[in-house]
Amino acid sequence: MTLTEDRSAPAGSNATGAAISEARRAMITSQLRTSGVNEPWVLEAMAGVARENYVPAAMRDAAYIDRAIALGEGRFLAAPLVHGRMLAEAEPVQADKVLLVGDGEGYLAALLRSLAGTVDAVAPADASTAGEGGYSLIVIDGAIELLPDALGARLADGGRVVTGLVVRGVTRLAVGSKAAGVVSLLPLAEMGVPVLPELAAPKRWSF
Repeated sequence: MTLTEDRSAPAGSNATGAAISEARRAMITSQLRTSGVNEPWVLEAMAGVARENYVPAAMRDAAYIDRAIALGEGRFLAAPLVHGRMLAEAEPVQADKVLLVGDGEGYLAALLRSLAGTVDAVAPADASTAGEGGYSLIVIDGAIELLPDALGARLADGGRVVTGLVVRGVTRLAVGSKAAGVVSLLPLAEMGVPVLPELAAPKRWSF
């Protein structure tokens, strides 16, 4: 859900259009570029989507900080670098049919819709249920412990996955692909990706 509908700064906020524009430029130059996100199409997409419109009104001034922002109800907007790296690894194109696990009206959804041909969304709580398949790309906006079989079944053979992954208590960016009906994930860089509790591994009994 988009949390801030009014695109002007709310009363009582110190944010101005000029200050927010400068913060967005600083995100590009000081967070993304310095951390290796230099793909022009990623930078253009992130420069063109108003991140401040996807945070609580009280956080507009801090919309471009380099860490996750609490959205309420246990949800977080990942740091800009996380989404920049996700886009760079996903490489969405107009030919892609994308399934986003996350907020279909949120920031990452807006970024994906600026790049891909079709973007559908499913809430994390519903990611383990069966649904339409044939997706060429699945992007999970958060860190998971386990990829549900039902979600993997929605990915076309040859399709790819980009997600956060919890590995021994540490969150990492991970990429994967589906071949012969099996989805394999490869952990990459350690990153502070907000954890999705709905996609935790089942608890094991211990004696």
